[in-house]
Amino acid sequence: KDSFYRSLTPEQLNNVKEYNFDHPDAFNTELLLSCMETLKRGEAVTTPNYDFKTHQSVGPGSKVNPADIVILEGILVLHDERVRDLLNMKIFVDTDSDLRLARRIKRDTVERGRDVQNVLDQYAKFVKPSFDEFILPSKKYADIIIPRGGDNEVAIDLIVQHIHTKLGQHDLCKIYPNLFVFFSTFQIGGMHTLIRDMQTTNHDFVFYADRLIRLVVEYGLGHLPFTEKQIITPTGSIYPGVVFCKSGESMENALRACCKGIKIGKILIHGERNDGRQLIYEKLPSDISSRHVLLLDPVLASGNSAVEAVSLLLSKGVPESNIIFLNLIAAPQGIHVICKKFPKLKVITSEIDETLDDDLRVIPGMGEFADRYFGTD
Repeated sequence: KDSFYRSLTPEQLNNVKEYNFDHPDAFNTELLLSCMETLKRGEAVTTPNYDFKTHQSVGPGSKVNPADIVILEGILVLHDERVRDLLNMKIFVDTDSDLRLARRIKRDTVERGRDVQNVLDQYAKFVKPSFDEFILPSKKYADIIIPRGGDNEVAIDLIVQHIHTKLGQHDLCKIYPNLFVFFSTFQIGGMHTLIRDMQTTNHDFVFYADRLIRLVVEYGLGHLPFTEKQIITPTGSIYPGVVFCKSGESMENALRACCKGIKIGKILIHGERNDGRQLIYEKLPSDISSRHVLLLDPVLASGNSAVEAVSLLLSKGVPESNIIFLNLIAAPQGIHVICKKFPKLKVITSEIDETLDDDLRVIPGMGEFADRYFGTD
């Protein structure tokens, strides 16, 4: 972020000792936001070159190419809400105040040609007050706080492992933080092969579809809020456990098998020409607005029916963040539609297919799921 310091005016340069370089206004945050948004679109940017001796941006700037991982570093990174909203992971590196001062003295005297007394005066007048007013309060926005800074190798290893996991996800998961595709195994791949094979019998299709659906449902249940609860086991021992907070027909059996007594609602949306959708029938629990909702549909294709269903739930008072949309397979087009329109909703699927054909069928897909599941034509 230091590259985005504003160049000082002649008047400011004449009185540079009174200029607060640790205040948020010292940065061109609008230019920073523009560069970050461009990088997230997969395009290269040119960032300023700031000279800390002349306090000016100099030269043509530095080209920064887009990458899977972009690191934005700076003491005031978490202060501005607009910047925070563009970050997938927010890290606050917590270091002892004496060490921070020692590092600043070394950096400013060696790299920037300043004398020790000047550094100490600046620290007392601007740096420490700005830290207390702007930087320390931003700590509450961090997803991860690293004590002891770069010496904390355990914390750094955990972050690296998390990033490796993210890099192993589908590309769409890197774009949408509300999209989840659970890790595929040979067993899951084998079940997908069977339910996609047109030669698979109706009996086998139902059997393996149910197994896959149950995995999707269980993964979805893991995203519901829990509360802690201590129970007594038959041995008379205390077990610290958890319980759920209050919280398409072909997926209903798996849901009931995973969570007995769960309330079930029905939504029927009919597809019309020119890709329109019409609500035909709905029957939902009367207290649905106070619950977390698992929206079940085996296939996410264009996303138009899903938009209608989610919009209905929102009209019933269900908070968008309380909705988890579960499906077996999804097309990229449908994911774009749902994740963009409802960024607070979670989408969980077991596999993302290649595309949609001209008839809005998922490719390679598995055909008409309901017909194959219920043996209808």
